[in-house]
Amino acid sequence: MSILRALMIGDVVGEPGLLALEKKLPGLIREYAADFVTVNGENAADGFGLTGDTLGRILNAGADVVTSGNHIWEKREFWPVLDTETRVLRPANYPAGTAGRGWVKIDKAPAEGGLPVSWIVVNLQGRELMPPINCPFREFDALVDRWGGGAMSPESSPEGNLPGEGSKPAPVILVDFHAESTREKESLAYYLDGRVSLVAGTHTHVQTADDRILPRGTGYITDLGMSGVKDSIIGMDTKICLDRARNQVLYRMECAKGEGEVQGIAAEIDGDTGKTLSIKRIDSEPVPV
Repeated sequence: MSILRALMIGDVVGEPGLLALEKKLPGLIREYAADFVTVNGENAADGFGLTGDTLGRILNAGADVVTSGNHIWEKREFWPVLDTETRVLRPANYPAGTAGRGWVKIDKAPAEGGLPVSWIVVNLQGRELMPPINCPFREFDALVDRWGGGAMSPESSPEGNLPGEGSKPAPVILVDFHAESTREKESLAYYLDGRVSLVAGTHTHVQTADDRILPRGTGYITDLGMSGVKDSIIGMDTKICLDRARNQVLYRMECAKGEGEVQGIAAEIDGDTGKTLSIKRIDSEPVPV
């Protein structure tokens, strides 16, 4: 049995999050001997959206794929990049014709050597307390249909086996589900249990303590957390957040200042079946940024 190792890192919040990621991610990759890394970057540009520069910094820090969510549209000048750079994703369940792509397959050899492994990353967005876009459950099923069933064997139903189970080595499928509702996140995870390797929630910026392996072998956590200032409110300036809450006035949010941290998960995956063997939360020591 071959073991593959994946890191999934939570939302990068502004310059402090970028600096923390640049300082910590290379060491985390070495520590966990990571074969593949995803980073959610939708808040990297001053807390809202992505730019070409911030995307480049995340990729240079060690990310193989950068996922996103509802804030990816904040920097309109970045939209053309979504069409040209295959390593950055927007949620797949936006309507047809929207800029960018919602999934990608990357063939990459393991860190310890060997034949390339097919890594599939899917980005989806929730609908509860979020913009009413297409159904993420049906969108995933539609993706399987587009893949011709090749990523799912023997069938593309919740009861089906993991990709490649019982036939040939599986592609590893990682899902970033950018959603507000815990219930919706857990629902999608159980819907995809046994069909993908990992389902990791993003968006709320607060790391949850429910990392686990579901009954059919899919690793899960409700939220990866964030890469940003630890002494903050979801990575943002505490005073501004308090003023918004107390006065119900939507003052412009600004990133907090202080020591930064990196949060996410490290997972070991059976390279033959695609099942998750272990999943562990990452919560780095704060670093000056």
